[in-house]
Amino acid sequence: VKTCNSFGLRNHHHHHHLHGSVVLEKRCSFGQICCKLQDTFLLMARCVGHGDLSVPEGNGSKESSSPGASKSDKTASQKSHRINLDWRSFRANLFAREQAAKLEPSTENQGGGSTPLGPKWAHPIPVPESGCVLLATEKLDGLSEFERTVVLLLDAEARNPLEGPFGIVINRPLKEKIKHMKHADPELASTFADSSFHFGGPIQATMYLLKTREKSKLPGLNDLMPGLCFGFRNSLDEAAALVKKRVLKPQDFRFFHGYAGWYPEQLTKEIENDQWIVAACSSDLIFGGTDSLPENLWVEILELMGGRYSELSRKPKQDL
Repeated sequence: VKTCNSFGLRNHHHHHHLHGSVVLEKRCSFGQICCKLQDTFLLMARCVGHGDLSVPEGNGSKESSSPGASKSDKTASQKSHRINLDWRSFRANLFAREQAAKLEPSTENQGGGSTPLGPKWAHPIPVPESGCVLLATEKLDGLSEFERTVVLLLDAEARNPLEGPFGIVINRPLKEKIKHMKHADPELASTFADSSFHFGGPIQATMYLLKTREKSKLPGLNDLMPGLCFGFRNSLDEAAALVKKRVLKPQDFRFFHGYAGWYPEQLTKEIENDQWIVAACSSDLIFGGTDSLPENLWVEILELMGGRYSELSRKPKQDL
């Protein structure tokens, strides 16, 4: 029998990939479009290669008539203003357009270009998926481990009656770096000496996120979304070897002490009880940068989502 805390967090050591469903209908809500479009998008992406699709900016109602568009990616980009988008960015564009249409319905069918997505974006999604984030609501205030947390869901699926979703808290940085950790492997401590350490959750394990610049799959690592993958302690030797070969950089790693996991159906129940908000956001938000601090991530994502979510970000903590 596995032990777990009040939120059903449990041990987990496996990882897989997301999936979806699909047939596109002309007039349907954002949530319905997302549920029906993902598999078609991913199937087309596999046919095109590398998981990317070239999607035209604007209303998408007309194909580019440029005679050389199919011969050169560079020429096509210049002449038809086409941009490569992964599924998550594609969906985020759909959401942004739907929101713009609600604000200005008269412009919905006028054509014209749409504002491109910036490096930081976030929006709600109807159900959890691998690579999404869970934002703690005020119902978790007063619970030191999870109040105001942002959990990056690494695997959203339940594989059997004992194994469910798991992820890592990404907005709880610790003051120590790898070189400050006791009992650290000397070679690894040297390779990743100045890499940051974060609290990832209550279940004991060492995991890491890696910001990648290459599209090719790296050995021992699990792709989460374009530009971001994750690994476990048992793959760290391989990652260190790639750092020594200068394929990877130490500053592209972020280490996590512990992780969060749920038994099957327990995360669903917590979401239904309004303990978590489910959202998709850009990898720039997830991994952060020089212009953002992890401890501000909860507020930043909610503000980007707008509306009632933005209001939640300004609420004082509800101490229990």
